[in-house]
Amino acid sequence: MKLVMGTRGSPLALAQSRAFARALEAAHAGLTVEERIIRTTGDKQQSAPLPSIGGKGVFTLEIENALRDGEIDFAVHSLKDLPPEMPAGLCLGAIPRRAPANDVCVLNSSQKTEFDGALPFLPRGAKVGTSSLRRSAQLLHLRPDLVITDVRGNIDTRLRKLDEQFDAIVLARAGLERLGVEIDAARLHDFDESEFVPAPGQGALAIEARSDDEPTLRFLTALDDAATRAEIEAERGAMRALNAGCSTPLGARAIYKDGRVKLRACVLSIDGTQRIFAEDEDSAENAQLLGNRVAEHLLKMGAADLMSG
Repeated sequence: MKLVMGTRGSPLALAQSRAFARALEAAHAGLTVEERIIRTTGDKQQSAPLPSIGGKGVFTLEIENALRDGEIDFAVHSLKDLPPEMPAGLCLGAIPRRAPANDVCVLNSSQKTEFDGALPFLPRGAKVGTSSLRRSAQLLHLRPDLVITDVRGNIDTRLRKLDEQFDAIVLARAGLERLGVEIDAARLHDFDESEFVPAPGQGALAIEARSDDEPTLRFLTALDDAATRAEIEAERGAMRALNAGCSTPLGARAIYKDGRVKLRACVLSIDGTQRIFAEDEDSAENAQLLGNRVAEHLLKMGAADLMSG
């Protein structure tokens, strides 16, 4: 039996899709997975800031078209790249066990100055590279003195630009781990998830398939992780209820424990001057309802105005 897997061609996309393919083959004797690389809008326009090329679907649309047309049997995405609404006829066939969800700050190799206050590892007025409005807004909320500059490209490209152009850059820890990138501990600082809330779905993979392709779905189900799926349902439930996209300054992090899910979420103004926060918890079977409820709390506090501004 052979399945065709669609993936982006970046080093990170290939590392995580190939790891999933190996795990899927190991779970099913006689199964082989063929790889097909598909370039997306986000890959073709790497010089433009993400919000300027459209936040929703810039890393997924072409892959989903190939899936819908039957050119591939399933697709592997970074889950945080998926828009909150699933396209008609497609579904999440599996959500594997999540990697760490937090963001990290990587310092320039010559950076040694510290700051007396929030994020003390960043010097006053530090130039920080990130292409994420969520990260930018949270950085400015904690440290209005920081200078935030757009940086795009693969992780190795961003790390190369770090020493040339920035005092620090912000990345997802999951990406560094999946690529096996080693950074001197003195240069690497983990953000606290309660203070610097990750993007919905960060650290998780989305294995997308056709809803009516039962044979493929049976193969994929073997690698579905129930705890991670509950977390994702809560985070994406909040994202959907807020009508937020991948480029919205929204953080949402759910944590599953002993059959229950606790969700914390925040929405910020783009300049970081305003931040609203809500949290709640419920049983795992009510994860999506939990997301809706937390979104309602945020909307009552003015989230819609912040996101539109």
